[in-house]
Amino acid sequence: MKKLALAAAIGLISASAFAAQGDIIARFRVINVNPDVSADKTLSAIHTDVKSDTVPELDFTYMITNNIGAELILGTSRHELRSDLGSLGKVSVLPPTLTLQYHFTPEATFRPYVGVGVNYTRFYSNGLRALGQDVDIDQNSWGLAAQVGADVAISKNLFLNFDVKKIDIKTKARLGGQDIGTLKINPWVYGIGIGTKF
Repeated sequence: MKKLALAAAIGLISASAFAAQGDIIARFRVINVNPDVSADKTLSAIHTDVKSDTVPELDFTYMITNNIGAELILGTSRHELRSDLGSLGKVSVLPPTLTLQYHFTPEATFRPYVGVGVNYTRFYSNGLRALGQDVDIDQNSWGLAAQVGADVAISKNLFLNFDVKKIDIKTKARLGGQDIGTLKINPWVYGIGIGTKF
């Protein structure tokens, strides 16, 4: 009898642990933004690289159906650029990203999902310099985004989240008005956090 009651309780948690159609999921993550850098022209010749950063992130998912959700990812990071010339300084990145997700097992305790979407990145607080001059960069970038992750219930309304994203981000750079190349940052974003539903 006790085993039956325990099984029923576990089933109740599993069935109600995650959001259904019309619900909003909120997650707070700690993310590591790990650039996968490539460049051309002068930026390539001087082996320009972009360092990673670990920051907090907040996101919200609206469940369109029990299986399909739309997620808005909000966060900002600041990255140092290095090259054969040494440090080129730092620049901040604000990359709001919207993905459409498919949740495979909406009633289960373990709920994996995949997502695809679009990213808009705004570069700001540009402190980049080289050879005694400011490095100008394009402030806006548009690209695709993909993600895979999972929510794992720890109570009726609280869950752990694990998430990995790949985001297309790039910018063109100029020194003294001359084009010195395109820098593709294209980071992997690794996140772990907690979430709840409303």
